[in-house]
Amino acid sequence: MKTNILFLGVVLSAFISGCNKAGVNFLISNQADFRIEGSSPLNLPFEMGTPDVTTNSSQEFQNNNTASNLIKEVKLEELKLTITSPSGKTFSFLKSVQIFISTNSSDEIELASLDNIATTATSISLTTSTQNLDKYVKASSYKLRTRVVTKETLTQPVDIRAAIKFRIKASPL
Repeated sequence: MKTNILFLGVVLSAFISGCNKAGVNFLISNQADFRIEGSSPLNLPFEMGTPDVTTNSSQEFQNNNTASNLIKEVKLEELKLTITSPSGKTFSFLKSVQIFISTNSSDEIELASLDNIATTATSISLTTSTQNLDKYVKASSYKLRTRVVTKETLTQPVDIRAAIKFRIKASPL
């Protein structure tokens, strides 16, 4: 009986140790703000950039017991747009939106998008890219470019916050 308990303890210890070596999964969140001007053209795409988004990824990796060279995969978990101004404004004016990501050393790719927007909500979640985004998140900062098509005339600017969540899969230190 004692041998069985001892054996079970060794097996359980090895299993727990193996699970800890399997990998580290965590989220990194960033945000960016942009503005759609009141004089925007109807039914024509137009673009706006955002200031560089600082990733602080090195600190996030360290906080999660991993490092940049141990990152296996980075996927976009969620990209949510929320109108921050004017109060009460909804996304009913917006026909479509595309958000692109780039760095100084990496090509621009589409990060997320949404077409045929038909909502009176003040927040929308975009359809996310399935690409591995590790080179963008590992960088010290990245750039976002937004392309929108409006379906209503805007009489005043609309300020929007993009909340971005990346799912990180990595090996532990």
